[in-house]
Amino acid sequence: MLNFKTFENNQEMLEKFSKYSKIYGVIFLILGLVGIFFPGLMSITTAIFFGWLLLFSGFLVGMQTWQFNRKDWIGWLKTVLFTVTGAMVIVNPLPGVIALGIIFAAYFVVDAATNFALAFKLRPAQYWWVALLNGLLSLGIAIFFTLAIGNPLQTLWLVGMLVGISLFFDGVMLLSLSRAAKKDTQS
Repeated sequence: MLNFKTFENNQEMLEKFSKYSKIYGVIFLILGLVGIFFPGLMSITTAIFFGWLLLFSGFLVGMQTWQFNRKDWIGWLKTVLFTVTGAMVIVNPLPGVIALGIIFAAYFVVDAATNFALAFKLRPAQYWWVALLNGLLSLGIAIFFTLAIGNPLQTLWLVGMLVGISLFFDGVMLLSLSRAAKKDTQS
C-alpha cells in the first residue's frame, strides 16, 4: 500500500496517480526495451539529449552573464564551453557517448568504494554481504566501462544498454506503484 500523506482522504488524486503512473510506466518500459534491444540507438539519443542540455545551459548562462555582469569573463567562458561542447556533441555524438562512458566508469568506481565501506561497516549484521555484492557488481561494471573506453563500439553498446535497463526498471517501478495505488482506491 502506498499510504502517502498526500493521498490520504483524496481518492481523486490517488486515481490520477494510478492512471499517470501506468501511462509513464508503459512509456518507460518501451524506451527501456528500445535501449536494451538497440543500445547503439539509445546511446546516440542519450548523447544528443545531453548535447541539447549543454547547448541550452550555455544559452542560459550567457543570458545570466549578460544581465548581471557583462565583464564576468568566467561566465562568458562557461557560456562558450557549454555551447561549443553541446553543439559538438549534437553534430558528432560518438565522442559524447565515449565521454558518458568515462563518466559512468568513474561513477561506478565511487559507487563500488562506498558499497565496500558500507559492507565492512555493517559486517556483523546479517545481510552485510548484500552491500559487498553490490560493490563487487559496481566494480565489475566500472571495469567493463574502463576496458571499453578504447573501443567506441563497446562503449556505445554499454551506455545504451545501461540507460535502457535503467528506463525499463523505472517503468516496472511506476507500474508497480500504479497497481498499488489502484488497490488503495478499491479498498
